[in-house]
Amino acid sequence: MASKLKLNEKHTLKYKLRTHTLTIGSWITIGDPSIAEIMAKSGFDWLTVDMEHSAITLHEAQQLIQVIELSGCVPLVRVGNNDPNLIKRVMDAGAHGVIVPMVNNAKDAELAVKAVKYPPIGTRGVGLARAQGYGVDFEKYKYWVERESIVIVQIEHIDAVNNIEEIILTEGVDGFIIGPYDLSGSLGIPGEFNDPKVTKSLEKVKKAAKKANIISGFHVVPPEIDLLEAKIEEGYRFLGYSLDSLFLAEACRTDLDKIHRINKQ
Repeated sequence: MASKLKLNEKHTLKYKLRTHTLTIGSWITIGDPSIAEIMAKSGFDWLTVDMEHSAITLHEAQQLIQVIELSGCVPLVRVGNNDPNLIKRVMDAGAHGVIVPMVNNAKDAELAVKAVKYPPIGTRGVGLARAQGYGVDFEKYKYWVERESIVIVQIEHIDAVNNIEEIILTEGVDGFIIGPYDLSGSLGIPGEFNDPKVTKSLEKVKKAAKKANIISGFHVVPPEIDLLEAKIEEGYRFLGYSLDSLFLAEACRTDLDKIHRINKQ
């Protein structure tokens, strides 16, 4: 994997994050390589294999990572929790980076970074798996992982909002992504995104991000273009757009509604 990547070039996701270039990705929750291949070839900049809210196993995750990468898309993994062992294993499987849930303070952020990076920067143990060319490309991978691996933290709790400055200033954090459902849930109003408590929290995060000059991300869950456009206008540049199961469900519902209307004529 690493041997195929040219470092510090404008096509890399790392470069785009550093330069606040808009990228659009999506979420994979169905552990079938065909789904990942279809979505990767559709033109997304990155795809995140979701191991937090899905039944995807580590074995399935590696297959999805392979398909996404070989289709010319950047594979990320949203791990189930901030677990160094799990992070190490998905990175060994070939993920270009991780999205780490429930990062609520600088200690959490530092733990995630260290789990991705080898010593002396981090604490990740050395294995010879897919990412390292099964042992053949370890030196190239070691160089790559230090400079190009990606750590995105999820801001999805009011504690994270209150500690946002220390989180995003943690060395090695490349950006953050808002988890709107859990953030609103932590405020006792799950799904009520227009509530003043939610909007106030988001404003605080945006101001801190602008001051720190770090890219801001948001997961727009409903597959509605207007909602995505609104987040772009608000300044978000690392945007997750919906997820595989919702794309499928909405396409089915939309066409069936049309069919039912035709049938009633």
